[in-house]
Amino acid sequence: MKNLVIVESPAKAKTIEGFLGKDFTVKSSFGHIRDLPSKKLSVDVENNYQPVYVVPKDKENLVKELRKLSKEAETVWLASDEDREGEAISWHLQEALKLTEDKTKRIVFNEITKSAIMNAVENPRTINVDLVNAQQARRVLDRLVGYELSPVLWKKVKPNLSAGRVQSVAVRLIVEREREVEEFTPQSAFRILAFFNAGGMEFKAELSQRFGTQKDAREFIEKCRNANFSVTDLQKKPAKRTPAAPFTTSTLQQEASRKLGMSVSRTMRVAQDLYEQGKITYMRTDSVNLSDLALNTSREEVVKQFGEPYSKTRKYSSKTKGAQEAHEAIRPTYMSVQNIDGEPQHRRLYELIWKRTIASQMADAELERTSIQISVSGSDLFFTAQGEVIKFDGFLKVYLEGTDDEGEEQKGMLPELSVGQSLTYNKIEGQERYTSPPARYTEASLVRKLEELGIGRPSTYAPTISTIINRNYVVKESRDGKERKYGFIVLENNEVTEETKVEIAGAEKMKLFPTDIGKVVTDFLVENFSDIMDYNFTAQVEKEFDEIAEGQKEWTSMIDGFYKPFHQTTEDTEKNAERATGERLLGVDPDSGRNVYARLGRFGPMIQIGEADNEEKPKFSSLRAGQGLDDITLDEALDLFKLPRDIGEYEGEKMVVAVGKYGPYVRHGKSFVSLGDEDPLTVTAETAISLIEEKRQQLKNMMINEFKDGDTVVQVKNGRYGPYIAVGKNNYKIPKGLDPESLKLEDCKEIMEKQGSKPKRGAKQRK
Repeated sequence: MKNLVIVESPAKAKTIEGFLGKDFTVKSSFGHIRDLPSKKLSVDVENNYQPVYVVPKDKENLVKELRKLSKEAETVWLASDEDREGEAISWHLQEALKLTEDKTKRIVFNEITKSAIMNAVENPRTINVDLVNAQQARRVLDRLVGYELSPVLWKKVKPNLSAGRVQSVAVRLIVEREREVEEFTPQSAFRILAFFNAGGMEFKAELSQRFGTQKDAREFIEKCRNANFSVTDLQKKPAKRTPAAPFTTSTLQQEASRKLGMSVSRTMRVAQDLYEQGKITYMRTDSVNLSDLALNTSREEVVKQFGEPYSKTRKYSSKTKGAQEAHEAIRPTYMSVQNIDGEPQHRRLYELIWKRTIASQMADAELERTSIQISVSGSDLFFTAQGEVIKFDGFLKVYLEGTDDEGEEQKGMLPELSVGQSLTYNKIEGQERYTSPPARYTEASLVRKLEELGIGRPSTYAPTISTIINRNYVVKESRDGKERKYGFIVLENNEVTEETKVEIAGAEKMKLFPTDIGKVVTDFLVENFSDIMDYNFTAQVEKEFDEIAEGQKEWTSMIDGFYKPFHQTTEDTEKNAERATGERLLGVDPDSGRNVYARLGRFGPMIQIGEADNEEKPKFSSLRAGQGLDDITLDEALDLFKLPRDIGEYEGEKMVVAVGKYGPYVRHGKSFVSLGDEDPLTVTAETAISLIEEKRQQLKNMMINEFKDGDTVVQVKNGRYGPYIAVGKNNYKIPKGLDPESLKLEDCKEIMEKQGSKPKRGAKQRK
């Protein structure tokens, strides 16, 4: 073998192999081949923080194969990604495969096209040790923080908790925002809108002042009944809008969330697929720069599709210094390809990237903004109306950047008016409007905030958000709003009427909410580890990683400066800190006269009646879904002790309603049936019986056939994703084209044998 090329993923290997020809064999490392073992600290703090790397068991055979192939090859080309993580993967390969420098070449490219690959092969380099050390510093520092902090949380808060340098700070942002929302008191005022008519066109104008009471608003509207309205000022100004820069990792995550409803982690998975298929450039970058080739091909595409007036070549430069080594924004590899084949999410994300890139190379949108002032006779107050007309759409023909601000009003067109012109109204409305609390974070706005604060880097946003959700510090969900009354006054047909209307306020769509555990852990860490939880401190650590990557700082001395004071704080906290429970006294139980507390226990949020040190043991009950330590009332807490509740018998067996780990349920004999949305405190025996029967029918419909094979039971079932074979805890998919009802035991055994012998596929994502 002349040349062995090692890349990170099998998808990339397949794409690249087609470009390089028969003299090159391309293999995948399936991400990292060495890492710090998870069961131990694996950092020698007594020996200059040297990491102890091992090859994981599931990679041992792969390493043997790559070692054998590398010995046979004349040259080994290390072609992992071009960022710090990729550089570290190449270094680990060189170390684990025992490659000598004379036969090893490092190549990088930020798009998988034939020209980029051939150019990389013609311009190899050696491994950049500074980049490797920056990645090692991050890995070692995060391991030290996680391994020292987590045991403190187990002892002082709750078993099996974990903490991390970046994710704990991200949770803090969400907790602090939640408390701002909880402490916010809405203020109301009356907004006055007039609907005027001019030249057969109705337009809306708003009064320059809001009224604090319904009485004041009514008085003003009464005056309008016989008032004269005229245009006292009219200004038309040209304006322009410029397109947004091409995508970075952060802006792609934000726009995919806003426009496509994709989670940050899903966006990165799809973008990685597109990159490995050769469709887009490298997806971990915070550069907004485009190559000269991209600028030229974008210009050709704009002129071809929209004409010369729509073209404007723009060069963007990044504000963030040294944050990521990738040198180009995320863009399509071929600008002439507007649409691709593939799965819907891949097509939609690609189209978003294409539109954003093309729009960045298009002319400004030219607008005319009109502002009108309308006087009210007998009053110093005036109405204002604003309109916007697009004179030349420019880049808006293709793309408009999304926004996280909710309820933005679009400015429409206004009729042709002149100063001094009299106006008549169709109606005048006074609506009571309430101030809004700060917006809770979405995944997109959290990424924007982390980037703004300098916390984390493009490669860390997705895993950070996934981690805090998976660890149950944060939930991502929609919540219903509550009914709220508001005053409404209208002047129409010379009559003023008042009424009270109802609106739904506070509804949330796919927002990030802290859990009780997230709040208690955050408070404990802020109180005892103020440095780790400080936003500026966390951002400063990122800057130090950048300095290591640029060769300006030695990585182990940076770790030493961080670790020694941190380790001392950990020891002091473990000895001296009070246990954190988030305890809140709700009141007194009227039956027993004992105190009722909401607090965090070993198994999660709960209610406790009585004191732990009294002779009479306390009573405990877990909180139900939707209940929180900060907002549960005494009555709601006492209701929890009415469960489990006996609601009668069915078929000679008791029916008992209770709340478990997965929500409310009814136990009937040995079966447990979810109550779904039914309230366990009010559910009737009739409803419970219908749910029990419904579950029986579902189980009956699920079973297609059952065979005995000695002591083994082989079942053919209908599942959520189609028919399958179940044996104990193992499931086997039934291949398409086979009728599940006609399968015999021998057929099942053959399917099981084939699938059981298949090797597990390696993960595409880095480990």
